[in-house]
Amino acid sequence: MNYRHIYHAGNFADVLKHAVLARLIVYLQQKDKAFRVLDTHAGIGLYDLSSTEAQKTGEWQDGIGKLLEAQLTPAAAEVLKPYLDAVRALNPEGGIDRYPGSPKLARDLFRPQDRLSAMELHPDDSRALARLFEGDYQVRVTELDGWLALGAHLPPKEKRGIVLVDPPFELDGEYERLVDGLVKAHRRFGNGVYCLWYPIKKGAPIAAFHEALKESGIPKMLCAELSVKSDRDLTGLSGSGLIVVNPPFTLKDEMHALLPELKRVLAQDRYASQRCFWLRGEE
Repeated sequence: MNYRHIYHAGNFADVLKHAVLARLIVYLQQKDKAFRVLDTHAGIGLYDLSSTEAQKTGEWQDGIGKLLEAQLTPAAAEVLKPYLDAVRALNPEGGIDRYPGSPKLARDLFRPQDRLSAMELHPDDSRALARLFEGDYQVRVTELDGWLALGAHLPPKEKRGIVLVDPPFELDGEYERLVDGLVKAHRRFGNGVYCLWYPIKKGAPIAAFHEALKESGIPKMLCAELSVKSDRDLTGLSGSGLIVVNPPFTLKDEMHALLPELKRVLAQDRYASQRCFWLRGEE
């Protein structure tokens, strides 16, 4: 209940997560049929990067701040276009003061038939999110523990959708909880596209997490990771990763175009790295 994403909004981890989320949405829009995005840990939806909180850490300056000004390869620019277009649309005078969290980004990319279910447990944040989308018939905001949504809100009535699970990782056992939540959700909504975010830092049980995912038996899981610095810092975030279940067939090639550029632009030291590989499924 103490986590506040405003301190981290627009950082390098958000860049990877939101760029991939945008690609998933664009891919599902290749068919006319409606779909739903279920955002289990939605936050407040829109962040003021000029606020005291955001300025205190300045993390966005090493994330979206760098990326907006970067010269990118044509392939990476194409992958990033839906995401960066949405960010720029919120800042029509140039620069960046406003940054979309995942629910706002999704909503701004929607067609009229697409829907969003946004879950947020923190009462103040849930009220802020509800105010942001007040009167918007395409969005439903619920004050709820996002882990419960993986059971109660699946499958969506549209039978198509993206499930974004982006917990704050404040408690021990969150990697295990992420695996358990995915397994339960996948039983209910096996053809859904799942996007699971996780932190990379000193001592994080990434290998065990990946192994548990493999042992789950879920057939198609793509992993994308970006680390921007050495993990020698015992407290700081050095990188982040995404597990995408049932990914679009184009996503791996898009990550191979994007991740090297994100590493180049967002690196904070010479130990920056990136990788994309199948945990299970296609090779």
